[in-house]
Amino acid sequence: MWIMFIVTSFTIILTSIVMTLASILSKKTINDREKSSPFECGFDPKSSARLPFSLRFFLIAVIFLIFDVEIALLLPVIIIMNWSNIMSWTIISTFFLLILLLGLYHEWNQGALEWAY
Repeated sequence: MWIMFIVTSFTIILTSIVMTLASILSKKTINDREKSSPFECGFDPKSSARLPFSLRFFLIAVIFLIFDVEIALLLPVIIIMNWSNIMSWTIISTFFLLILLLGLYHEWNQGALEWAY
């Protein structure tokens, strides 16, 4: 029991030391306006280099990614049907699809799937 405590304490102390050293050594001491501006062949930039990003597009992309992964999890269910008990397969598949459909209904109900307001 004491060995686990000592190892855990040593790990926490070592990671704290490494994180502190990294934050101290990575600080920039000189802030230069030229170095922090975007590079355009030595000329001053015409406009801001930071373009506005649509948060709505990002949310729809994340929702698509989540449902895409869930569909990839559904593909092996069809293959497993031949080797599993049909009753347990039906219950598990129905439960998984029900969770997916409830999530889709929730996103639809909250208006997250609408591109424009």
